Amino acid sequence: MEKTSTDAFPSTMNSSEKQETVCIFGTGDFGRSLALKMLQCDYSIVFGSRNPLRSSLLPNGAEVLSYSEAAQKSDIIILAVHREHYEFLKELTEVLKGKILVDISNNLKINQYPESNAEYLAQLVPGAHVVKAFNTISAWALQSGALDANRQVFVCGNDSKAKQRVMDIVRTLGLTPLDQGSLMAAKEIENYPLQLFPMWKFPFYLSAILCVFFFFYCIIRDIIYPYVNGKKDSTFRLAISIPNRIFPIAALTLLALVYLPGVIAAILQLYRGTKYRRFPDWLDHWMLCRKQLGLVALGFAFLHVLYTLVIPIRYYVRWTLKNRTITQAKAKTEDPFSTSTAWLNDSYIALGILGFFLFVLLGITSLPSVSNMVNWREFRFVQSKLGYLTLILCTAHTMVYGGKRFLSPSSLRWYLPSAYVIALIIPCTVLVIKFILILPCIDKTLARIRQGWERNSKQTSNGQHLKQSSIYLDSQL
Repeated sequence: MEKTSTDAFPSTMNSSEKQETVCIFGTGDFGRSLALKMLQCDYSIVFGSRNPLRSSLLPNGAEVLSYSEAAQKSDIIILAVHREHYEFLKELTEVLKGKILVDISNNLKINQYPESNAEYLAQLVPGAHVVKAFNTISAWALQSGALDANRQVFVCGNDSKAKQRVMDIVRTLGLTPLDQGSLMAAKEIENYPLQLFPMWKFPFYLSAILCVFFFFYCIIRDIIYPYVNGKKDSTFRLAISIPNRIFPIAALTLLALVYLPGVIAAILQLYRGTKYRRFPDWLDHWMLCRKQLGLVALGFAFLHVLYTLVIPIRYYVRWTLKNRTITQAKAKTEDPFSTSTAWLNDSYIALGILGFFLFVLLGITSLPSVSNMVNWREFRFVQSKLGYLTLILCTAHTMVYGGKRFLSPSSLRWYLPSAYVIALIIPCTVLVIKFILILPCIDKTLARIRQGWERNSKQTSNGQHLKQSSIYLDSQL
């Protein structure tokens, strides 16, 4: 790593008595937004432009000069131009020697070039100290005020002092610098803004597969079957009835899939007798997506609640109730009150309300602004203990919904059970395995393994096994 003495930078820049000057190459949207933010923080800004006389819309108080003249005004130069325009820097090699060159560029696609823009810039101007920064924050965020994740600025560079100078500027602007190490990390930093929901792809694809499968399954049972057997048109169920079956099934299944990888990981640790071995890549990725899976499940639960609330105003429901009332009035009959049915109905609703309440609590706790306010033990209690309680309540809600017809042969259509029966397979499997894992004889062994005990210590005494990167899974098991 390149070393630089303190004499490499003018001492006037470190003096609190004199205002620091920062040079910005480029007068585009981001350059102007960054300059305005820095002017508000009492920095002196000088722009470098290929056409100084034609530059407009610049913030008041900023000076505009040619590239060469502007570079001589400051030892920190922020390069706000695209990579394809870097060639002009070759003519400024001597002027830029020993200066800090901050690369803020991004590409149009991931891995567009063999090397990162910052590394290419370091090769182009070998005498400058290149630092990668500011590429993960937008011009809009600078103008409107960055919040939460938008406050984070990834910074990397080979010279520690140059990198520290840039990080000080980031902090002064009210942002949060994150040191990513040497300039080798620049390519990953440049790819970061180009990623589109990287941790959400698996939850979205999985939920889409679940919805499509159960959609066609319900069509076969609720639309095709009545038409084939009685020429009855039930296509109106496509709007409310079938979606209101799919959404709770997807919510329950995805919630169970949040806790299934933790159960699988526990079984692997028991089988291997050690925690110092990596899980398979698919399991590792699955565990990293658990938060997203849970939030998608919560979204489906919200849709289920909304669809359930509109059931009384549906035409089909109002028509059915009106006809039944008229029929009973003409026949002078009434349906006898069934205490058992009332219990089942009230229990089904109560379990659903409690399950949804805890579901929302889990979602709120996963928000960074909330999770940062609780300690690790509190977060673990909510996400693990209350999480399993939520799964138990939602599973019981589905079971009670089936009631007396749960496994009745009359509910089969072409030997196909109701969709909610299939939806119970994964949740029940997870709960049964979890119950076995918390048995004292098994839980004690699992706790010892997580504390570092190994069944065969000779195989791991040489220290060649990598330590498990997913220690956080303990909170979910």
